[in-house]
Amino acid sequence: MGMDRREFLRIAGYSALLGLGGKAAFELLAPGQIDAAVESVPLTVGKKWGMAVDMTKMDEQIMDKVIEVCHRIHNVPKVANPKQEIKWIWKETYEHTFPGQHHEYAAEKYHGRNFLLLCNHCTNPPCCRVCPTAATWKREEDGVVMMDQHRCIGCRFCMAACPFGARSFNYGDPRKAPADLNPNFPPDMTYPTRVRGVVEKCNLCAERLAKGQIPACVEEANKIKEGALTFGDLADPESQVRTVLREHYSIQRKPELGTGPNVYYII
Repeated sequence: MGMDRREFLRIAGYSALLGLGGKAAFELLAPGQIDAAVESVPLTVGKKWGMAVDMTKMDEQIMDKVIEVCHRIHNVPKVANPKQEIKWIWKETYEHTFPGQHHEYAAEKYHGRNFLLLCNHCTNPPCCRVCPTAATWKREEDGVVMMDQHRCIGCRFCMAACPFGARSFNYGDPRKAPADLNPNFPPDMTYPTRVRGVVEKCNLCAERLAKGQIPACVEEANKIKEGALTFGDLADPESQVRTVLREHYSIQRKPELGTGPNVYYII
């Protein structure tokens, strides 16, 4: 049986405490177990998660499928009233997605074209600064902007502060809205069920990152068109997302506001 990552780190820690040095930690492992220990390290370990949306590969079919999968996995309520809809990932036209970069002479292929939108998991998220209960916060280890519905008091300051419209407010009882509930979400008791009068948003599939998996939207999009969405660590110059951004011209949503969006669009 292979050794898991936790066991490997435990043995390595013991060797350090005993003064055996780094080499001794490897010598304590039986032949073949070091490979198993290394292979068990999650692929999704990063300091600054980001995403590249390649609009040269993205189409309506992919966007619709990605939205459906994300909302189904996360039990996002289906609300008929567009003024009260709940959305973690959605579509919006070029003119509304990039209002500061749109002009009358823009290429016709962008006029009225839909773009795939989600929380930008900003480097400097204004939503976190205005929340009076710390219901929304930025994780220090990887930059994901999280949301805890049980701390949320429904003041909606975060919605006012977010310049991207990435947050939704539950006006009704969200538990009655989904047709089929996914029993595996949420995976713990962080927020066991949604309630009326709280805000929610994309969490970049934090529950999947904890398992070493990539976000569901990226996985689903690439099943249809490889490279439509690229996810990775922006802090790693050798990561796939940094490679893609080096090779293609990309833009961000409202970069002039200084929030530091970590979702880029290749156009």
